[in-house]
Amino acid sequence: MSDRSNEPTQNSGQPFNFAASFRETDPPNPNWQLRQGLPDHVEPGKSWKAEEEKGWKTWNLSDISPREIYPLLTSCIVPRPIALVSSTSSDGIPNLAPYFSMVAHNPPLLSISFSHSPRTGKSKDTKENILATKQFTVSIVSEPFIEAANITTVDAPADIDEWDISGLTRSASIDVRPPWVKESAISFECELFHSYEIRPPNSDEVTNTLVLGLIKRTHIRESVLTASGTVDPAKLRAVSRLGGDMYARIGEGFELSRPPWTVIRGQVTSETE
Repeated sequence: MSDRSNEPTQNSGQPFNFAASFRETDPPNPNWQLRQGLPDHVEPGKSWKAEEEKGWKTWNLSDISPREIYPLLTSCIVPRPIALVSSTSSDGIPNLAPYFSMVAHNPPLLSISFSHSPRTGKSKDTKENILATKQFTVSIVSEPFIEAANITTVDAPADIDEWDISGLTRSASIDVRPPWVKESAISFECELFHSYEIRPPNSDEVTNTLVLGLIKRTHIRESVLTASGTVDPAKLRAVSRLGGDMYARIGEGFELSRPPWTVIRGQVTSETE
């Protein structure tokens, strides 16, 4: 289960566009030069620069409550990837809930952060399952089944099976006990790598638990793979989280190559002499 309540969604009145939305474009500033920073003589940099005149609002987070911090940070740190985490309790009770973020590729690690409810003092079932069994799976969420993924955020009792209420399909794992989501184009079988209890400064109260998962095996649909063996974002149609109850789809993407130092070294050193 997640810490989000299952409140009714407010419809915008605009129908969802079922056509694939992703397209590749040029970067915002294709003529950007070394040391140019923000190109504020042309759009979009010109308008962005002008908005500096409105100034900044500053928060000292130690002066506001966690209840106020949560909506602020979740609207700032966007977009956040989401995936469905499948786990099983030591008694064999299945659980399905949305969490996830990538940490490293060597070793291949992902992270899941669980907040502790100050009101009930109750830990998340997913966290307890992972710490007890040391196994779980992570399945990327895509547009076609976002409603089914969202319903797993409901604050249901521990004995309620989110697989059942979501209607999603279990697919048997190879290396771990929990199944992965068959509807997902990408799923990871994971083992617990490490867990960390997080406490506020000068406090003994555990408010969050960070879990690192070691990815043992990956399942990827052939249909979303490119000829080079990577994933095509236009075919994956992954969904991300924004602030509040808002989700986002991927609309456009552009490539910016990483220039090697050997290519720009001459220009950099000549300008500093």
